[in-house]
Amino acid sequence: MRDQVLDIEKKALQDLGEVKDLSGLEKFRIAYLGKKGVLTSLMKGLGDLSPAERPEAGQRLNRLKTGLAERFEEARERLLSKKEEDVSHLDVTLPGREPARGHLHPITQVMKEICQIFGKMGFRVVKGPNVELDYYNFEALNIPRDHPARDMQDTFYVSENVVLRTHTSPMQVRTMEKQSPPVSIIAPGKVYRRDSDVSHTPMFHQVEGLLVDKGVTLGDLKGTLTTFVHQMFGRDTSLRFRPSFFPFTEPSAEVDIRCVICRGKGCRTCKNTGWLEILGSGMVDPEVYRFVHYDPEIYSGFAFGMGIERVAMLKYGIDDIQLFYRNDMRFLRQF
Repeated sequence: MRDQVLDIEKKALQDLGEVKDLSGLEKFRIAYLGKKGVLTSLMKGLGDLSPAERPEAGQRLNRLKTGLAERFEEARERLLSKKEEDVSHLDVTLPGREPARGHLHPITQVMKEICQIFGKMGFRVVKGPNVELDYYNFEALNIPRDHPARDMQDTFYVSENVVLRTHTSPMQVRTMEKQSPPVSIIAPGKVYRRDSDVSHTPMFHQVEGLLVDKGVTLGDLKGTLTTFVHQMFGRDTSLRFRPSFFPFTEPSAEVDIRCVICRGKGCRTCKNTGWLEILGSGMVDPEVYRFVHYDPEIYSGFAFGMGIERVAMLKYGIDDIQLFYRNDMRFLRQF
């Protein structure tokens, strides 16, 4: 044991002398003084010695451990002092390195722009949970369990009565439950559906809008959405309303804009029709008011909803929705 301790001491001092930086010093500490180091292993081996040999061997190991710990601290102080001296010789007159500056994701940029446009028209932004009760996501929006409209939305179910919301429309019901008319809100946020291709992703973003008051007409809806389209895509952008169906609005309409790629001449993007669908809308179905205790004889209103990715793709001429989520800096730097 005596010869073994002397050999280890000689090797440890040699290794310590070769240490050039704090990183190397930490490796030395782990190798010799750490919980799994050489000295710890020798300490555990004392039990294999005879009772007569143990006291002397233990004393030698303790002296070696104490000595190496002192040498370690001396080396640490020396290296720290050297590091401070090196820093003091920095030339502070040299030009600095400009940190890389990031910017908002294009989806976030478009979402903020949409909120600003509707905000100027008096709409208030509301936000709610991504994990939603079936009641708010479907039932209170006039979509009972046996309604065929549920087939249109491939839903992620957490449990029988809990879903990942398929639209942000639940916030319309939640808001109407808490306040009496007039109501004018938009609800931006993430939504989820089991769908994935060049124009769909399982998670995407929507903005839903609602306005309820006395005397609200389809003309108010058309004027509001026309103002939005002109603010987002330019005043020369034409739009049209097509009859459609949504369970929570009646009458309902899809809103198309003149193709931003071919300007209405017909191309692959618009399937040679000259038009691109941008959002759905309609007058709130009186049946929905029953869930929030509004009197449909007194109040009327309209609702609308759009996919933010869809708006961004049309605004910037992007043909693949997957580009938004690949984190390719060559793409993202363009915005």
